Amino acid sequence: MNKADAFAQAGKQAVMQNIHGTMEFLQKYPPFNQMESAHLAFLVEHCLLRFYAAGDSIIKPQDGPVEHFYIVKQGRVVGERPHSARRGTETTFEIASGECFPLAALLGERATRTEHLAGEDTFCLLLGKSAFVKLFALSNPFRDFALRGVSSLLDQVNQQVQLRAAETLGAQYSLDTRLGELAVRQPIACLAGLPLRDAVRLMHEQQVGSIVIVDPRQRPLGIFTLRDLRRVIADASADLAQPIRDVMTQAPFHLPPDASAFDAALAMTERHIAHVCVVHDDRLLGVVSERDLFSLQRVDLVHLARTIRHAGRVETLAALRGEIQRLVDNMLAHGASSTQITRIITLLNDHTVCRVIELVIEEMGDPGVPFTWLCFGSEGRCEQTLHTDQDNGILFEAADAVEAAAIRGRLLPLAERINQALALCGFELCKGGIMAGNPQLCLSRSEWSRRFASFVREATPENLLASCIYFDLRAVWGPMEGCEALRRELLLMVADNSLFQRMMAETALRQRPPVGRFRDFVVARRGAEKDTLDLKVQGLTPFVDGARLLALAHGIGACNTLERLRQLVAQEVVDALDGAAYEEAYHFIQQTRMQQHQHQARQGLPYSNRLDPDTLNHLDRRILRESFRQAQRLQSSLALRYQL
Repeated sequence: MNKADAFAQAGKQAVMQNIHGTMEFLQKYPPFNQMESAHLAFLVEHCLLRFYAAGDSIIKPQDGPVEHFYIVKQGRVVGERPHSARRGTETTFEIASGECFPLAALLGERATRTEHLAGEDTFCLLLGKSAFVKLFALSNPFRDFALRGVSSLLDQVNQQVQLRAAETLGAQYSLDTRLGELAVRQPIACLAGLPLRDAVRLMHEQQVGSIVIVDPRQRPLGIFTLRDLRRVIADASADLAQPIRDVMTQAPFHLPPDASAFDAALAMTERHIAHVCVVHDDRLLGVVSERDLFSLQRVDLVHLARTIRHAGRVETLAALRGEIQRLVDNMLAHGASSTQITRIITLLNDHTVCRVIELVIEEMGDPGVPFTWLCFGSEGRCEQTLHTDQDNGILFEAADAVEAAAIRGRLLPLAERINQALALCGFELCKGGIMAGNPQLCLSRSEWSRRFASFVREATPENLLASCIYFDLRAVWGPMEGCEALRRELLLMVADNSLFQRMMAETALRQRPPVGRFRDFVVARRGAEKDTLDLKVQGLTPFVDGARLLALAHGIGACNTLERLRQLVAQEVVDALDGAAYEEAYHFIQQTRMQQHQHQARQGLPYSNRLDPDTLNHLDRRILRESFRQAQRLQSSLALRYQL
């Protein structure tokens, strides 16, 4: 072999090694790890490797329609766009090794809307537009990824969870199933004049637990269930010849066919019912029963809620905490969202609290004073997980300070006993004493009003911290009117005090998301928390605090973080695209936190919100990092809005 041939052979081997090395690199990341080898080889063979020094512009809007598909092989790319409210730019995202861009612009045959800069010395693989189009046609995984885009990464994770659940549990449906798909059987219905005896016979023949009473146009007028039948039979004077209209439950609860099984499960749990009518244009389409939902969940949520509400002893309620844990396990396995799960946990916790209050009143006697049991913090926002402590108080009506003191003296022993009973049921006692048994949290409505006014008027660090807890309030048991009146007063107080809003904004900026400009994650460097970050304090709290501040400042009475964000978008306080990004990021951090709690429970470990990001797979790491960056963006917008 002459020198020229040897040189050519060596060059060919170097090229092959380079192609092989690039393929090995890409096979670590989606969607390349799902592509056929031949299609991946086509991509690598048609790529060019290009270097960009730190600060170099890679693509920008002025370049016109995008001509290349970029994959970061080494380094970091940042997205910069003009700031909507000030001169200069803001960093909207960062793209790390193994990630690609700009899919939306390339598919839309347009210029990118964001300038992409090298955040440090960076190497990118460039695939020309014509080769991209061909690969798009050849590879289904690549095409699916491109069409969904980077914003759908969370959807990919949820799809993977649901797929695994379907494989292991044989799930045909999920709690997201439309009621129109569940209520496939023709509903059993009758006219209002049908004798009770005939209606019961029809239920028996059709083997159903309910019959809907309709008018001639199929509009539901009432419902008669087996529970109603037991009530009728218990009445010795019942006449089986009387028309069904005399014993039916009037105006039955109904949902549209587009509502989800989750909506039906919540309604059954909240209203203590076992059947939901499916109605469209006032016409009965079907009935979904508790039994129908059981097939979706593998755990009977409605039955569990009913068992809690009728528990005869506090010890029984304590034992049922394990059933709630199993329910959460099943919901997570079936791909239920963190929002659905926290709503269910909060609802079951509410039932537990209500039953504890009732049992303690039975034990100690009725205090003879109407009162409202308030909850604060995560319970007030309906965002509880299984790892929770007590944040509660009592509100009552009193004409003056003397009457308030007398009522407080009657209620405090009861409140202390309730706090202790809740502790037995798994609700840890609050280390900070934020409990109804504390005399400072057993107040008349006017006393609560004055206390909230002092928080807003005298914005000390202690008062600002307290407002972050108490201003997320909700009535769980007792009259609701006092709590709602207090909330209306609070909104007026905050909206009228720009200085307090600014100080709340300063508080909302104290917990910084754990991502750095030049590092993947910022983790603790020493001690027992070494190499970990806090999903709750560093990840969720920036969204919770930011949404609370903006909601209070704009007269939004909702307490739930995601509902606050949606209403802020509706009022055009927050941009719709930003709101969607914040919601998705919050959802993913919460989902990661709940999966960690589930793992800890299975291992018999204490609950902790601290996570070692190195335990995550590449896709989850990537989404978690971007979720934290969305929290950074929300904080940046607050800093700009309040000039901090």
